[in-house]
Amino acid sequence: MGGIWIDLIKLAASAIAILAVAGLVRWMGLGADVRIRNADHARFLASQAADGFEAVDVALDRAGIGALLRDAAGRQMLLRRHGAMWVGRLLDDRVEARLDRDFLTIGTGEQTFGKITLHLGDAAQVWAAGLRRLPASGVAHG
Repeated sequence: MGGIWIDLIKLAASAIAILAVAGLVRWMGLGADVRIRNADHARFLASQAADGFEAVDVALDRAGIGALLRDAAGRQMLLRRHGAMWVGRLLDDRVEARLDRDFLTIGTGEQTFGKITLHLGDAAQVWAAGLRRLPASGVAHG
C-alpha cells in the first residue's frame, strides 16, 4: 500500500513540474506564432535591424511572415522571421528576385539568410521593379 502512495506522489510532482515549465514557456512568449502585425510593427523591426533606418514605404506579406521596406534615401530592406526573432537585411544588386503574379521570392545573395516568398498582392510588381534598381554592393547610400 505504501508503494502506491509513493508512486502517486511522484506522479503529482511530475505533473506539477510539467505545468511549471509550460507556464514559464508561456510567460516568456516562447513557441508563439510570431507575425508582423502591421506597417508600424514592420517599421519598428526595421529600425531595430539597421540603426537609423526609417521606412517611408512598407509592403507586408499577407500572412505576416515578412516585409519589404524603403526609406527616404531609397534603401530597401527585407525583413523575415528567424525562429522567434526577426532579421533584416539592406538589399543591394546581389538580390535575387522572382515575380510570380502576387508573389515575390527574394534572396539577398547571402546563403545564411536564405530566400523568402512574400505574398504582396498588387504591390508585388511595383516592388519587383524597384529591386531591379538597387545600388551595387559596397556603394554608400544616402
